[in-house]
Amino acid sequence: MKIFRRQESRKANARASVSTNERYIAAVKELIANHGLERAMELFVGGEFEAIGNLEVATLKHFGLSDDGYLIDVGCGSGRLAQPLSRIFQGKYLGIDVVPHLVDFARQNIKRPDWQFKVTKGLTIPERDGVADMVCFFSVFTHLLHEQSYLYLLEAKRVLKPGGKILFSFLDFVVPGHWPVFEAAIGDLSTSSQPLSVFLSKEAIPVWAAHLGLTVQSIQDGDNADIPLPDPVVFESGAVMRDRGTVGQSVCVLSA
Repeated sequence: MKIFRRQESRKANARASVSTNERYIAAVKELIANHGLERAMELFVGGEFEAIGNLEVATLKHFGLSDDGYLIDVGCGSGRLAQPLSRIFQGKYLGIDVVPHLVDFARQNIKRPDWQFKVTKGLTIPERDGVADMVCFFSVFTHLLHEQSYLYLLEAKRVLKPGGKILFSFLDFVVPGHWPVFEAAIGDLSTSSQPLSVFLSKEAIPVWAAHLGLTVQSIQDGDNADIPLPDPVVFESGAVMRDRGTVGQSVCVLSA
């Protein structure tokens, strides 16, 4: 019975993944029609392309991404992380996403012929076992069912080297700055093309980690500016983060 339930869960998650992928693709096409390609590529990943990209790079470096390591960027989108990372990171990189428009844009704009960008289907990472130093999921679990996020973590563990790290961002109800995202999601319920906004409690993470055979290294609230910044980060509004910053979502780091 347990095996049957696991198989049925995987089938249900596969069906949900197809539905989610179709929703993403529809949302991208709508943005392109309304804003043009380049602006749509920025808006779909949340805007603030340059600022958030630099903050994501600083976050990865803070949690141990080495200059010659291998990073797998799940949900790479249109290259918001990859673009600033490509200027300073000499290691191996694989960026994957389920939306072909985003992957094509990232591949064309990131001038690193040694890096790979791939379109994927379902909750898989197209890499062999035990090769990556770090797998990151920036603003990925915020759009997936919990079961889907858990299966992605299983995949991430599979591709990690011993001692490798998984870093993911998430939305948390107890973080005041995340509540407006929930309110906005309520307003978007009538728009079928909008991606899900899913919250994950900090209390659930150690339980997941224990079942996955992973160790919780760090959990940081999205409202706390704890990440050291090598340079000031300037936002489109003119606001500036200096010395320390945050990507806006909470961040968890798990180690294998």
